[in-house]
This record gives sequence, structure tokens and C-alpha cells, in this order.
Amino acid sequence: MTNDSQAKTTDEDIVVQSENLASKHIFEIIRREGEEELERPNASLFWSGVAAGLMISLSVLGEAIFRTYLPETDWAYLLENLGYSLGFLVVILGRMQLFTENTITTVLPVMNNPVKSMFLRLATLWAIVLFANVIGAFIVGSAFAYGSFIPEVLRPAITELSQHATGFAPFEGFQRAIPAGILVAAIVWMLPESEGFGFFVILTFTWLIAAGDFTHIVAGSVEMAYLMVQGLLPVGDAMFGFFLPVLAGNILGGTAIFALLAFGQVRRELP
Repeated sequence: MTNDSQAKTTDEDIVVQSENLASKHIFEIIRREGEEELERPNASLFWSGVAAGLMISLSVLGEAIFRTYLPETDWAYLLENLGYSLGFLVVILGRMQLFTENTITTVLPVMNNPVKSMFLRLATLWAIVLFANVIGAFIVGSAFAYGSFIPEVLRPAITELSQHATGFAPFEGFQRAIPAGILVAAIVWMLPESEGFGFFVILTFTWLIAAGDFTHIVAGSVEMAYLMVQGLLPVGDAMFGFFLPVLAGNILGGTAIFALLAFGQVRRELP
């Protein structure tokens, strides 16, 4: 009887393991991750955010390298945008604090327990992470502009990419930021079910952000900083023409659209 019982249990475990995660299970995984993030010390959040702001610059650098060395063909644009995924791969797989990830990860615990203390903690985390991301972006943007470790041949491409990313009219930049916020939130939602294929999930959907010409607040902040420190982008244009509209669009896409829809589909299934 014992052997039969063990065999039955093993068969059931195999069936359970082979099943896809239900939406409520994905929600619970992300909610628990979000609670852990909300409980982290502010200093840890800050330094992780600075690291993310620094490393997301690999997206700008990678795209510039492709643009510089690829031949001028119709398909070069599609291949060039693979470079944009490099920074996101390092930041997301490296578990660094990226603001646009937090528009869903740390929001789900608040949606599940909407009390004042949770909202205050969420606001504090958002402020720290965004501030840290921007600091990292300015450090590396300044290094790109004045450091000697970037080959001179790459500077024209970095300048072109930066002027394009920050050159949208405010309302257009806001609209283009909404899909980017949705796509980053979708990456977070899909990773628990990716079963070792997280690299390709991140690669595919961040490539889509670049290929779709959508705007991202942190990667774009590197480009914004690169222009600002050289006097190529006035502070007012940077803040009101790029930063605030794109920030609002990313939050709208990641939180007000994706996170609310994710919560809505599981709300009545939660204990």
C-alpha cells in the first residue's frame, strides 16, 4: 500500500508541476516579491536603483554600437534595436531596482491591502528608486559625454539616439510611454511562468519597446542626461518635454492599465 501511495503521489506531483500557473498564482508570486521590496531598507533600494541607472546605459551603448557598424539596409533597424535589450537584461536578471518594474511589482501588494501605511511605503519606494535611477543615469550620461572610455566613433550615434528619444512633443512622448509601461509590466508578469526562458522574454519585449519607438523613463534618462550635461538640451525642455510626460505614461501603462487589469482578473479568487 505504501508503494502504491508513493507512486500515486509522485504521479500527482508530476501533473501539478506540468500544469501552467494560474493567474492567481502568478499574482501571488509577484505580490510576495513586491512585499519583500517594500520591506527592504531605503539605503538598499537607493544603491540598487543607482546600479540600475548605471547599467541601463548598456541599452544606449548597445544600440549605438549596432547603429555605427551595421550597413545601411532596410533590415538594419530591426537588428539595431536588439542592442536596446542589453541594459534591461542586466538590470532585470541582476535583480536591480528599475522604476518601471515597480509600477507593477510593488503595486500589487498595495492593491491587495489598500491601507494608508502601504500607500506611504509605496510612494517612498517609488521616490527613492526613481531618484536613484536618475542619479545613475546622470553619472553614466556624463561619462559618455566627457569620458575617454567610449570610442569616438560611437558618439555621433549616441547623440542621434538621444536627440530622437527626447525629441518628441510632450503629449506624443506621453502616449509612446504607455505601451512601454505595459510591456515592462508584462515582462514582470510572464517571468514566473518562463521556466528558464526569462532571458528570451526580456530580450523579445524590450526589443519591441525599441523597435516600436516607445519611450522609457530610465533608459531615456541616460539619453536626456547625455544631452543636458553638454548643453544640448535645456532643463525646461528636458523636464516638461521629456521626463514628466514619459514618467506619467510609463506609470499609466504599468500601473493604471496592466496592474489594474491583472488585479481585476484574480480579485475574486484571492483568499
